[in-house]
Amino acid sequence: MKLLQEFKFGNLTLKNRMVMAPMTRNRSTKSRVPSALNVDYYAQRASAGLIITESTAVSASGVGYINAPGIYNSEQIEGWKNLNAAVHKNDGRIFIQLFHVGRISHPDFLEGKLPVSPSSIKPSGQIYTYDGFKDYVAPRMLEEEEIAQIIVDFKTAALNAKLAGFDGIEIHAANGYLINQFIDDVSNGRNDKYGGSVANRSRLLFEILEAIQQVWEDVRIGVRISPSGLFNSVGDSNSQKTYQYIVEQLNNYQLAYLHIMNPMIPVDEHPELVGNATEFYGKFYKGNLMVNGGYTQESGNRAVESEEATMVAYGKLFIANPDLPARFELGAPLNQPDHNTFYGGDEKGYTDYPFLKKEV
Repeated sequence: MKLLQEFKFGNLTLKNRMVMAPMTRNRSTKSRVPSALNVDYYAQRASAGLIITESTAVSASGVGYINAPGIYNSEQIEGWKNLNAAVHKNDGRIFIQLFHVGRISHPDFLEGKLPVSPSSIKPSGQIYTYDGFKDYVAPRMLEEEEIAQIIVDFKTAALNAKLAGFDGIEIHAANGYLINQFIDDVSNGRNDKYGGSVANRSRLLFEILEAIQQVWEDVRIGVRISPSGLFNSVGDSNSQKTYQYIVEQLNNYQLAYLHIMNPMIPVDEHPELVGNATEFYGKFYKGNLMVNGGYTQESGNRAVESEEATMVAYGKLFIANPDLPARFELGAPLNQPDHNTFYGGDEKGYTDYPFLKKEV
């Protein structure tokens, strides 16, 4: 099975092509430091060819979820060092996913300040704070000099990630967070060099990528996009043109991979969106392609065998099956995930899923 075969990019060897997808689980400390529980959780899943961490904030102004990690101070770096040491001890490979939430936050997380975004356009819905659910607020539009600082924050976080012992970086440009807010015209109404044309709206992504290139070589950097995503009130009036441009521009970099997400909800009522985003946009990309979104063992292996994809990212299956590659190899039954324990809590639904019993 090609999905379980060793794979190499640059000087990094993965023991299989199965990737643990980035998944927010809200179990870091309140000060956004990886906890001992986080260490156990990731170490348990080190049989994945590659682990991508949950979304990790590059600055205190970029946070938006309770008990979600950061990598912008020394205590957080030390927490990640412990976690990475445990993953590496189990012969795992791990990239950190870096992001800034932009408008998907609340003054409660920001010392009373407004969240920031490319434009002062309020997202719909509510956010869960330490005081319960609250309505999103209209964000403050970023000034150009503030955008420059955010780029610096990403570069500093990438340097911190190197200090913490990660194997690489994934830039989170998906799911309606800050970079995605700039890319999509629903959330970006600017008329300066960061708004208007597709080149301008995607400028922040490429400026962040090129800043991180000063810290990490290309082959240790991945980028994640969600071309057909509507999560967190984003969307683009001409998404096919927008994301084809971005994918083709990414061919100018020798990245570790491009990570494309299929839509998380049906897009039948949105004719501008592509249902099979990985297939449609993947054909414009010339490098390693990671696909994500509802893949099974059979469909994942088929994607790799047909060379539609280089790697397949699994989310819920890795939540419930810390030894997922072994189960695929043996054709063993899969544990079913408990949706009630996805976010927050203790070891229940996090580190207590059973491994396959070893024969004595």
